[in-house]
Amino acid sequence: MATVPFSMRLDEDVKARLEKQAQREDRSAGFLAQLAIQNLLEEREHFYEQMDLAIAEADKGVFISGEAMHRWMESLETENELPPPEPDIFPDRET
Repeated sequence: MATVPFSMRLDEDVKARLEKQAQREDRSAGFLAQLAIQNLLEEREHFYEQMDLAIAEADKGVFISGEAMHRWMESLETENELPPPEPDIFPDRET
């Protein structure tokens, strides 16, 4: 993959830590910085993909009520543990 130049300012402490880690790993500081940025972007992209899915699911209007969720949570690790609750709130439907 082709690379392009990119410059940034770092706190002195962060730069020193990056250079120390690069030396430990026998890599360049630029390589480690690129790896860190790549990992951050993948994590953030995954987070927002999951948020979009959750919002789309919420937009359907089907939910588990707080009461049902609390009953289930209170039953956890007891002799009468309940199964996970099913949705009990549905969008208004025209008849």
